[in-house]
Amino acid sequence: MENSLPSIPAKRYFTIGEVGDLCGVKPHVLRYWEQEFTQLRPMKRRGNRRYYQHHEVLMIRRIRDLLYDQGFTISGARNKMQELLQGERDKHLAGELRLDGVDVIDGADATFEDFVDSGLDDDDPVISSKLLQVRQELFEIRDLLSLVV
Repeated sequence: MENSLPSIPAKRYFTIGEVGDLCGVKPHVLRYWEQEFTQLRPMKRRGNRRYYQHHEVLMIRRIRDLLYDQGFTISGARNKMQELLQGERDKHLAGELRLDGVDVIDGADATFEDFVDSGLDDDDPVISSKLLQVRQELFEIRDLLSLVV
């Protein structure tokens, strides 16, 4: 992908103008792509104003790369996007998809108690107790999700 695109700021929502600037395309092109790529569904609020999230900005950059840099047609880019998204879903289901910068805990049967003393800040008991509480909640969420799958 072209390196001249600006970095994406840490915001929750982006307007269509901001996304256009971040991705190097005009707003009318984004509206057109929204019709052509069903995966692209920005949230709409009052007056049909579109608000894009971070993952949608990344998707638009990927679409832009396919169309402008790699020379795909709209139809070819649509098919390629479906392949890429299906591949990501398959990796996620197989447990291979990992977030950058996030340590993955090996062993699905690990318990909260296995990680109680793993590197918490002992100098600050408030931070330590809050981290323990968050970890406990995450383990409970994981356990609930394992029942669904």
